Amino acid sequence: MKKITIVVFTLLISTYIFAQKTPIIQGKVFDAITKEPIQGATITDNKTTTTTDAAGKFKIAANATTLQVTFIGYVTRSIEVKGLSQAIALQPSSTELQRVVISANRTAEKRSEAPIAIASISKQTIEDTKAQRLDMLLNKVSGVNMVNLGNEQHEMSIRQPMNTNNLFLYLEDGIPIRTSAVFNHNALLEMNMAAIKNIEVIKGPSSALYGAEAIGGVVNLITQAPPAYTSGYISTQANNQGYKRVDGQIGSSSGKLGLIVSGYYADQTNGPIEYSDFHKTAVSVRLDYKIDKNTLWTNSLSYINYFSDMYGSLDSAHFDRKNYTAQAFFTYRKVKALRARSTISHNWTDSSTTTAIIMYRDNAVIQNPSYSIASYRTAGKTSNPISPDTATGNINNNSFKSYGMYLQHVQKFKFLQGKLIVGASAELDPQSFYQQFIWIKKQNQNGVVNYVSYTNATPDVIMANYNTAISNFGSYVDYDFTIAPGLRISAAVRYDAFQYAFVNYLPGSNVTGGPSAITNYDKVAPKIGFTYNYKNIGFYGTYSEGYVPPQITQVFGKTSNSAYLLPQTFANYELGGWLSLLDNKLYIDYSAYLMNGTNEIISVKLPDNTSQPQNAGATRHIGLEYGISYHANEFYFRISATNAKHTFINYIANGVNYNGKEMASAPNFSGNAEVVYKPRYIKGLRLGVEEQQVGQYFMDNLSKYTYEGFKVTNIRAGYQTGHAEIWLNALNIFNTYYATLATATATTNGAASYSYNLGDPRAFTLGISYKFGK
Repeated sequence: MKKITIVVFTLLISTYIFAQKTPIIQGKVFDAITKEPIQGATITDNKTTTTTDAAGKFKIAANATTLQVTFIGYVTRSIEVKGLSQAIALQPSSTELQRVVISANRTAEKRSEAPIAIASISKQTIEDTKAQRLDMLLNKVSGVNMVNLGNEQHEMSIRQPMNTNNLFLYLEDGIPIRTSAVFNHNALLEMNMAAIKNIEVIKGPSSALYGAEAIGGVVNLITQAPPAYTSGYISTQANNQGYKRVDGQIGSSSGKLGLIVSGYYADQTNGPIEYSDFHKTAVSVRLDYKIDKNTLWTNSLSYINYFSDMYGSLDSAHFDRKNYTAQAFFTYRKVKALRARSTISHNWTDSSTTTAIIMYRDNAVIQNPSYSIASYRTAGKTSNPISPDTATGNINNNSFKSYGMYLQHVQKFKFLQGKLIVGASAELDPQSFYQQFIWIKKQNQNGVVNYVSYTNATPDVIMANYNTAISNFGSYVDYDFTIAPGLRISAAVRYDAFQYAFVNYLPGSNVTGGPSAITNYDKVAPKIGFTYNYKNIGFYGTYSEGYVPPQITQVFGKTSNSAYLLPQTFANYELGGWLSLLDNKLYIDYSAYLMNGTNEIISVKLPDNTSQPQNAGATRHIGLEYGISYHANEFYFRISATNAKHTFINYIANGVNYNGKEMASAPNFSGNAEVVYKPRYIKGLRLGVEEQQVGQYFMDNLSKYTYEGFKVTNIRAGYQTGHAEIWLNALNIFNTYYATLATATATTNGAASYSYNLGDPRAFTLGISYKFGK
């Protein structure tokens, strides 16, 4: 008994001494650029291993002098242990194959396991570009041509011609920023660029996961989470074209709470075109609360207040003569957008996660639009001369609110390394539209027509006044699994049901809209694909469908000869791949697609000479998208480009046959190339040269008129020392004179009426910023 007591006592003493000699090292692991905490990072001393929690925190009992920190998508670090508290910053990997994307199937996964064409714009690229508008970033992606219409206004081209149609879906953290059936091609001006961490772009139909309008592409803007430590920045910039801007961000985490506030104010005065001022305020707030180690509660609020003079496009006389005088002095666009969301995410186990989101939107677009100015004939007959001093227009307000809920569960299985994703969403979106007629005073000075002022009609003439209750229920399922080494299958399907409850407060007419009615739609959208990876080479194939329900104006725009409209459907066949060479310094990716559009809504001329929208259109879209990037020690080189052809297959609109013709505003080539130099011998210096090119295209759908396209060269330079940075961007350095969009419309005398959206002239932007925190 005495011997046993001695042995036990000796063991206890030894354990105590060992415990006393083994220090507990603790700290946080965070992103070196965004300062966000990294959850799931692995810390090891080759004997003991631990992982970070949702706050990026870790504890490890180790006697080692070094720790190794790893996480997918980041450069592995070996840390020399100095003290018992560590703040470890991981640098995002420059190797494309290590990229992690979340938009491909609504969860984090390797890019090499996503059977789609997807690109990611990193925080580092955002910081180096110092973009004033989102098109300056998105146009770096192959297959993307975001068209600048001035003052952050835009339209888009992803596997489609440049157009304003509802064929693109814009997301903020995976949730659409607008409701279906009330599409606005300027929707991205409702985003807060200061809050963006990175941007992911899916090219091609993605309705199997994201639902309506995910046709040509999906743009997901992912916002910044609260940083692991108190940090932020303030910056200001101005250029020689009247543009000024101030950005700011501050955030911190303490205990279970994390908070970040981001925003900017932009102002344009006395720009190159007369009557083109604008201003915008954007503010975002995000509050994270870690309920426990497995549950995160996130709340965010974004507010946008935007105003712009609407100078419109230039006609051929103004464009050819470089005459930038305004033709209208009262047109405008006002946008107010409020978005709020609350998200709870709970990890039941390491392989099981549930997420619930409650969402609210409040959005209003108020316009006195330049594009609605129309000639007036005194007797209302085309045989009568146009009035020399009077025109017509309107003021309108298109508003909606949204109340929505999104649910998703992710379950991983050991069998076949499977991952099952199931989700459902429900939205109620009350929408209203009000339009008032106005008289416009017109002047003709030396052959140039100007519109100088407007007055309300007496008595008031209301052109439209209606409400629509839009409801949408969707459910989806996605299952990914591995059937052989390197070979992974992905299959998804989504069902959506829509209802439009339309109430017209005016008597139905061809102007005021159709009678009050209720219309229902539903649609099933499938997707199936595969990826195969062998070492640093991989390829994929996929079939996917996308759809878009009719817009409110298409369904209820007229009373005569009305017809039930089906959702437009696009079927996409795609093959692509990637390879990484020279120790992952050289990366090449490509995708070839064939997309057929059916049931497309076009305006069909009827025997009684009236027109109505019908599902009578079919188009074909063929393209090759490709990108090449090379990372050396000091140099980064990138080429992103696409060759495409967009053709009418069955398209007879208003009695005109377009079959076999190429679609208007559809360049056969567009591309973007860039070289960035960051010399090691001058730490903090960066120099970059970028060229964007848009090739020749037809300006009209009958292929009669062409625009030659353009090439624009940008130079960017910056220098960072300590917490301060100064930069100079020389955009359009050669002062190329061009139009971002050129269109032609046939006139009654057989000629054409031309319209040009002026591209930015040469601009020098000087900016300074100061970052604080770790």
